[in-house]
This record gives sequence, C-alpha cells and structure tokens, in this order.
Amino acid sequence: MKRLFTLVAALLFLITGIASAQSFTPFEGQKTSWHGFDRYDYAMDMQTLVITPMTADPKEGAGINDAYTPKGSIRCIVVAPKTAAPGNPCTWRGFYWDHEPQSEVELLKRGFFVVYCNIDPDQHWEAWYDFFTKHGLSKKPAFSGMSRGGINEYAWATTHPDKVSCLYADNPAIRPESFAKLDVLVKYDIPVLSLVGTEDFLLPTNTMPIEDAYLRLGGRMTMMIKEGTPHHPHSIRDPKFIADWVEQNIKSTVSDPLFADTSAYTKTYYYSLENQYQYLKPENTYATVRGPWFTPVYSVYSQKTDHHYGIKGFTVIAPEKPAPGNPWIFRADRTIERNAGVEQALLAKGYYIVIPSIPDQSGPVRKNWDEIYSTLTAKGFSKHPVMIGTGAYGGEAYEWAIYNPDKVSCIYVDNVAMRSLMEKTAPIDTLAPLAKAGIKTLHVSGANDPWLATDTRVAEQRYKALGGSMTVITIPGEGHFPKTPRDPEKIVNFIIANTKP
Repeated sequence: MKRLFTLVAALLFLITGIASAQSFTPFEGQKTSWHGFDRYDYAMDMQTLVITPMTADPKEGAGINDAYTPKGSIRCIVVAPKTAAPGNPCTWRGFYWDHEPQSEVELLKRGFFVVYCNIDPDQHWEAWYDFFTKHGLSKKPAFSGMSRGGINEYAWATTHPDKVSCLYADNPAIRPESFAKLDVLVKYDIPVLSLVGTEDFLLPTNTMPIEDAYLRLGGRMTMMIKEGTPHHPHSIRDPKFIADWVEQNIKSTVSDPLFADTSAYTKTYYYSLENQYQYLKPENTYATVRGPWFTPVYSVYSQKTDHHYGIKGFTVIAPEKPAPGNPWIFRADRTIERNAGVEQALLAKGYYIVIPSIPDQSGPVRKNWDEIYSTLTAKGFSKHPVMIGTGAYGGEAYEWAIYNPDKVSCIYVDNVAMRSLMEKTAPIDTLAPLAKAGIKTLHVSGANDPWLATDTRVAEQRYKALGGSMTVITIPGEGHFPKTPRDPEKIVNFIIANTKP
C-alpha cells in the first residue's frame, strides 16, 4: 500500500510538472539582444489590436525609434531571462523604454521577464496584457514607472488592481483621477516603492501627497529620498535594492492564523515612520529611507460593521510571530501613533495590540469591551490581557479591569486621569478589587503633569494602603504631553514580567 501511494504521488508530481511546463508558450518572432538577453519585438495594430512579430532594426540599439515602427502600429517588447523564475514573474515598464534600465537588467538575471507597450494605458494595454499572460507570464506583473511612467502605472493599477503585484515609482507623476482611487490599491494590498530626489519638482505635489494618502489609508509604502538629486537621473546605479524589493513584493502577504474568517475584517498595515539614512556610494550622496522595507510591518485587522456612520469595530494589530499563549494588549486609546515605541516593542516581542471602538455617543461601553474579550479569547487569545491607556483612556483601562480583575494580567498607564465614562463611580475610588487580585500597576507621568499629584499620587497612596503594588516613574521636565517617545525598556520589562498565561 505504501509503495502504491508513493507511485501515485510520483505520477501526480510528474503530471503536474508537465502541465506547469506546458503552461508557458515561447514568444514568436526573430529575437534580438537587449543587454545580453533575448528581446522579442511586436507591432500592435492601433485599430484591430492584432499583435504581429517584427524584428527590431539594428540602428535602434537597445531602444525604440518610431521611424522603424510600422505605420499605424504600436511597439511592444518582451525580454526573456536566461532561466525563468517559478511562476514566470515579469516587470512592466510604464514608459521611456531603456531609460536607466539597470533594475530591469538585474531582475532579468533573477528570472523575471520584462514587458513594455509604447503607449499610455488604454485598450492597447488590455490587449498587450492578454497577449503576454496567455504566453504564461504572471497575471500580476510588477510595475516600474519613471516620471510619466508613474502616471501610467498608477492609472493602470487603480483601474486594474487585480492585475498588479507591486509598484516601483521613480520621481513619479500622478493624475487626479488616479490619486482619488489610491484606496483601491490599499484594498488590494498593493505595496509601493517610491524613489525620489529631494530636488525633484514633483516631490511636494505628487510623491509626498501619495505617501500621506497611503499612510492614512493603511497601505504599505517604502520611501527612498536621494539628497541633492533633481528629477534626473532616475533610479540608482546599484539596482540591488530595487530588485530585492520587487522580488519580495510580488509575493502575497500571509493572513494571521488567529483570524480564520478574514472576510469579517478589513486588513491594513502599521509600521514606524522613523527616518533612517543610507549612503549611496556610487552616487556619493545620502538617502533618507523609511517605511516597510526598513522597519517591521504589522498587519492590522479592523472588524467590519454595518454602522450607518461607517464606524468600524475593534482593531487588532498582529505581531509577525505571536509569543506562546498569544498574549495581547487591551489598549484603551482609540488611535496609535507611528512613533509608539512601547507598542512597537511589544509587537516585536509577539504581543497583539487590540484597540476597541466607540460604539455610540456615550463613549466607551463596558459591555462592548466584554464582547471583544469574549470574541478574542474564543479565537485563542490569552485570557489575561494587559490593560494600557494614556490620559483619560488610562482611566477607562482601569475601569474595565476593576470589573474584571480575574481577567487582567497587569495595568500600564501614562499621564493618567483616574476617571471613566464607563461607570458613574471613578476608578480611583474603587481600587480594592484590583488590589485583592494582586494586579500590579505601572504609572508613567511627566513631572509637571497636573494629574500626577491629583490622580497618580492619590491612587498610589490608596492602592498601597489596600495592599496593592504600584510603580510610579516620573519624567523630569515633561508636562502632560510627552516631548519624546517613551523609552520602552522598563515598561516592556514590567509588562512581560507580569503577563499571565
């Protein structure tokens, strides 16, 4: 029986391999050479969209010369790698064939095909896409667009988001109609790499607004800003970074295993925007870099609702690798800053971050928080979340914990106001259940925050009198609003030490 199973498996593997190999149809026509790789040229009839092989004239060199294009036709090109990578991936140049082609050449070395259609996106692009995908190339090409090529890649991607894997945009321009549809790219999880110069005239009016919109919408956008560089030259001399980024981002992201029913959630991303700096030796300049390629990226799941104001339910930020027991932070604050050092450090340690919504006009509702707890623990989350909150949100974290002392690991609050909208009785007056349950608490406060004396110090005195453990850290010279992000080390160590299974 075992031998029979092995034989059947081998036959299935062989059949599958043959089918896979037959799915690719070699390109027709006389091939020429493009930077050491086989180039196939085609003429597409502008009226009938019929695509016919043609031979590039030697006088064109690596480029295209309209003088050698058949009248009434559009030039299209395929360049083939020596050995195709699995899935026959391809990169589609948006415009300006053979201008700064080093990233395409590098991708060819890695098994990518390069495709091109010498016109702005319209029905001709549709016909060209059908042509090369029927030959077996990937149905989700990567795109590269320089300047006007950026217009073209954004125009295609926002109208054909299911036919794109990722966008490399180099000093790009974008049309208003495409900018208005950037949310479609985020919905389809299309990452963007933007490579620009600090002196590019399109930087303030095109690239920066695109980044702002992508961040607001929750998409993934990586930035490389070359110091002292104008609109030209495009690209970078060493194309490894661009090719690495494309090679990685043609792959689909993996859904978090605790969210089996992903149809109930919208997925976006959270990551730090801290600038880093890299020296580009061939250009003898520095680049400011930020975004997903340079920092950990975390998947964000927001619960869908049918609320008539479009308000979403609770949000979960998932770590790349959950810690044993799936520990989580029940975070009372409604938003999370890009420089939230404590939360990012906890995500790196494998903690989930859970953010409740405000379901109605009354503010936080304990019943709603109870439902979130029940939903997540039923999905395998720890039964003892860590409660955290800033300012007045810290009071809400305390309030829920007071009513659920057996369901809490510990509490961390920052510049807290010990009051709550959940209940009429303030948490500062009802600390006994927490003390009895042995819940350890940590307060961090600016030394000049007025709530330090009226809330934290009073709570500290009362909690210790009840036998509870409260640690207070004050930040010299700071008031209610922190001047710098919190140093996460002591806070994270406190949380990890006091996290229950």
